[in-house]
Amino acid sequence: MTQLEIACFNTESAIIAAQAGADRIELCAGIEVGGTTPDITDVRDVLKQVMVPVYVMVRPRGGDFLYTDDEFEAMKKSIADLQKLHVHGLVFGILHEDGTIDLKRNRLLVALAHPIPCTFHRAFDRVVDWNTALEQVIDCGFSTILTSGTKANVVEGVNELKAMQIAAKGRITIMPGGGLRSTNVAGIVQQTQVTFVHSSAITDTGIKANGLEIKALKQQL
Repeated sequence: MTQLEIACFNTESAIIAAQAGADRIELCAGIEVGGTTPDITDVRDVLKQVMVPVYVMVRPRGGDFLYTDDEFEAMKKSIADLQKLHVHGLVFGILHEDGTIDLKRNRLLVALAHPIPCTFHRAFDRVVDWNTALEQVIDCGFSTILTSGTKANVVEGVNELKAMQIAAKGRITIMPGGGLRSTNVAGIVQQTQVTFVHSSAITDTGIKANGLEIKALKQQL
């Protein structure tokens, strides 16, 4: 059965998601910029209060996915701090200015995180050539790619997601995310045959996950 990851931007959302049946939490801050590294205190609180795996975003700021040396050092420190808390996974991704994968920096962070599994986040949707990028992300040692198929959302990117799933050949998990809701998840999964999907399950203008939407997502899966 396809599993469900819920992006949560505070402790309350993480508790709601876990209680509603989420298989995994992606914990972030900075909803207005698509996710940044959460405060270490929030990570500690969530780990104490939820019984499902918690993957944590490592992203020092919003905007692009090109980082200065100081920002890269901050990412390394975040990973070291999160390792001490025994988080279940990490979520990050670094690009070059030309839209290619920064192999050196990504490899270094994955190695630093070991043995914690790492997800390459939606920076993947900004690459110039996803076929090449897919092979490079696998080569860097990531276990999952979070992507909308390089399109604005999973509905528009469903054909690309299907092609990615075929190209991955089981070597990495392709996890559709971006505009994924209970109203479209069944169709996305049926067309792509993916084993994990990702949603914020936010149904209003706030930042709190909707437990009913999470239950509806699970029902559709």
